[in-house]
Amino acid sequence: MGKTKHSGPVKLDTSLKPSLWASMMPMGLGKIKPHHIIDTMKVVYDNRDNLGYAYRILTQGVCDGCALGVSGLYDQTLTGPHLCTTRLNVLRLNTMPAMEDKWLEDVSALKKMSSVQLRKLGRIPYPLSRKPGENKFTRISWNDALDRIANKIKGISPKQLAFFLTARGITNEVYYTAAKMARFLGTNNIDNASRICHSPSKTALKRSLGIGASSCNYKDWIGTDVLVFFGSVPANNQPVSTKYMYAAKKAGTKIILINPYKEPAMEKYWIPSVPESALFGTKLADDFYQVNIGGDIAFMNGVMKHWFEMEEANPGSAINHEFVREHANGFDELRAHVMALPWEKIEQSSGLSRERLKEFALLLANARSGVFVWSMGLTQHRFGTDNISSVANLAILRGFLGRKNCGVMPIRGHSGVQGSGEMGADPFSLPGGDFDEKNWTRIEKLWKFPIPKWQGDIVGISLENALLPEGHERKTRLFYTSGGNFLETMPDPDFMEKCLENVEMRVHQDIIFNTSTLVDAKEEVIVLPAMTRYEQPGGGTSTSTERMVYFSAEIEGPRIAEARAEWQIYVDLAARVNPEKKHLMHFSSAEEIRAEIAKANPNYDGIQHLKKRGDVFQWGGAWLCEDGVCPTPDGRANLLPIEIPELDKPVGHFYVTTRRGKQFNSMIYSNKDPFNNADRYDILINPQDARELRIAEGESIVVYNSYGTFQGRAKFADTKRGNIQVYWPEGNVLIPKGVYEAFAGIPEYNTAVKIEKADSFTANKDLKYKEKPIEDLEVSVG
Repeated sequence: MGKTKHSGPVKLDTSLKPSLWASMMPMGLGKIKPHHIIDTMKVVYDNRDNLGYAYRILTQGVCDGCALGVSGLYDQTLTGPHLCTTRLNVLRLNTMPAMEDKWLEDVSALKKMSSVQLRKLGRIPYPLSRKPGENKFTRISWNDALDRIANKIKGISPKQLAFFLTARGITNEVYYTAAKMARFLGTNNIDNASRICHSPSKTALKRSLGIGASSCNYKDWIGTDVLVFFGSVPANNQPVSTKYMYAAKKAGTKIILINPYKEPAMEKYWIPSVPESALFGTKLADDFYQVNIGGDIAFMNGVMKHWFEMEEANPGSAINHEFVREHANGFDELRAHVMALPWEKIEQSSGLSRERLKEFALLLANARSGVFVWSMGLTQHRFGTDNISSVANLAILRGFLGRKNCGVMPIRGHSGVQGSGEMGADPFSLPGGDFDEKNWTRIEKLWKFPIPKWQGDIVGISLENALLPEGHERKTRLFYTSGGNFLETMPDPDFMEKCLENVEMRVHQDIIFNTSTLVDAKEEVIVLPAMTRYEQPGGGTSTSTERMVYFSAEIEGPRIAEARAEWQIYVDLAARVNPEKKHLMHFSSAEEIRAEIAKANPNYDGIQHLKKRGDVFQWGGAWLCEDGVCPTPDGRANLLPIEIPELDKPVGHFYVTTRRGKQFNSMIYSNKDPFNNADRYDILINPQDARELRIAEGESIVVYNSYGTFQGRAKFADTKRGNIQVYWPEGNVLIPKGVYEAFAGIPEYNTAVKIEKADSFTANKDLKYKEKPIEDLEVSVG
C-alpha cells in the first residue's frame, strides 16, 4: 500500500477558455443536452412535501448515488459545492411517504404497473406476506415475519439458502453484518450488485497488480497527460465527474474514449456548476476510437504490437524499460505472444486499422503520465477479466502506476459497491481478504464460530438453482434479497421470472416495490421495510471509487414507522435461527460494527474513528502500488499474454450491447435519453448499415436471435458499423442466459443478432416473443 496521503481538494481553474467551448449559443439553445435547470425544478416539485428533509439529506448526508463520494455538497477532488442529477433523481426514494394501504389489496393491478410506476407509489410501510393464489399482500408483524423466515432456514440445508444485497445506498455496516450472518447461518451463498458490474475488475487487478480497487484518485485526472476511458460514459453515469474532466482539460489533459458509440455526452457537455460551461458547454473528449463490441483485447494487443515494433526500430521509444525491469514479470512472454498475432486478426476483431491503432500507441508512448478508467463496457463480457488485464498490461509497460497523475481506475456506478466485497458480502471473499484457508483462520478467530469451507454460488447460479430437482442439495429454497430487481437486471427476463417463481420462500428487504417483488413464490413472499442510509441509527459509512471511506450521519426527518435498519434485521434473524449462539452474531450499535470492521479488514483500520458528519479517511494511501511496489507475493506486477477472443458473429449479423439512458441502475427516470433524444425502444444503428438494409430512420424494425426478439425503431447514430445498441433493461430479452465470465462469474451482456424491417419479419416464428407496448409503432410482430 502507498505511503503518500491524499492532499485534499484543489481549487478549480475558472478562467475563460473559448477553445474548449462546445457552442457559441448561450445555454446550448436548440441542442440536445442535459436540461439541468428543468430537471432540478422537477426534483424540487417531486419533493415538495418534504423539502426541509430533502435539503438536509443533500447538505448533511453522503451521496447515495454514484461512487464519486460527495459528503454533503463537497468532495476530496475540487473545492466548492458539487451536485449532480443522479443524486437528485434518487432523492425522492429517501423523502417519499409510505404507500397507501389500498395498493396492497390488488396484486393483479400492481402487476400491470412498470417499476417506474411502482416506485412512485411510495415506501414499503410494514412487513407483508403473500402466499400462492392470494391477490393481496397481508400485513404481518415483525416477529411473525422473522419467525417464518427463521423457521424456513432451520428446515433447509445452508446450501439451499442464498442472500443478495444490491447497491441502493447500502452501507458498509450492512454489508459486513450480512456477510457475517450468512456464514453464521452456515452458507457462503451471498452475493452483491458490484459483482454484476465490476467483479472482473477485482479478479484482473488481483492477478495483475495484487490490488482490488482503484490505484489512484480523481485528482490524478487533473493534469495527467492522457485520460483514457474504456467502455465508460462517466458524463452519463457519474455526472459530477464532468467537473473533474473540465478541470483536467484546463490543465492540458487529453481525454480519449474507447467505445463503439461516439457518445454525445463525452463529446460536449454543459456543466451547470461552472458558469463558463453552463453557458457555452465544454468539449470533453479529444478523440474517439470506435472499437467493435468485444474488440478491446484486440485493440490493446494492437497498441502493444506497435510498441514492440517501435522498440525494435528505436529502443526506449515506447516502453518504460526501467519500470518493467524493476517492477514487472512476464515481459518476454507478453512480447512473444503479441508479436505472433497477425495484424489482420487484430484489425478484424478491433474494427480499427493498423494506422489508427498506431495513433493511439504513439499518443501513449509520448505521454509522461496517464490514467486508465473503465466500466461495464469492458467488464460485462464473458472475457471481462482478460479485458481488464489487458488495460493493466498497458499501464505496466508505460509505468503508469503508483505515482501522481497515473493509475488504473474501475469507476464505480453506485455509492455502496466498493465496500461490499471488502466487507465479505461476496462468495469469493471474506472481510479483508479472499475466500481461502489463510482468511478462514483469521476470521474464525475474530468471529469465534466456524466458517463453511465450500464455495458459495454467484447470484445468477443461486437463482438458476431454484430449478434443480426436488431433493437436490443445492436447490435454492429460500432466497433473501436486500433490494435488487432481477427481472430488469439479468439476461432473459422470462427465465428469471421462472427462477423466482420456483423458490419456495422469497424475502424482499427493500424500501420500495419493483416488478420482482410481485412475482409469485411456491410457498410465500415476505416483504420487509428497510431504512435508508440517512435513517440508520448511529449513521453509516460508504466507500468511494477512490477508496475514501465516508461517514454519513443519521439525519433528522420523517420516518416510516415500521422500517428497520438493515443490519438490525440481520442480527435479529440470526438470533432467531440460532438463539443458543446469538451472542456471537450480536451488535448493539453501528459504532460497534465499525469497531469490528477495523479488526476484520486491516485496510479499514480507521473506520472505528468515524463518528460525525464530514469524517473521512482513505485506505491504502493516495496511490496503491506506490513506487511500483505491488502487494503481490513477490512485490512485482504481472504482465499477462491475453488471447483475442472469438466474437461469434455469423455473416449477416450485428453485435449488440446494452446502454443506459436517464436512469440509475434499473430505475428509469425518463423515457428520453437526454444526450441523443432516443427513447427506450430506439435501436442505435449506423446510418450506412441502415441504408444497406433499406431501413429509414424511425422505421419499425425487429432485432432477433435464438434467445429472443426485440421490436423498436431505427435511430441513426454514430455507432461503429456492424454494431448496434439497445437500452437496458428493455433489450435484455436478446441476451443469452447462463453465460458467465470464467474467472469472476459476471453475466455476458453482449451477443450477435439479425435485423429486419418489422413488416417483413417472417423468420423465426417459433421464437418466444413477449410483445411490448410501444407507442407509434405501425407494425407489431409475434
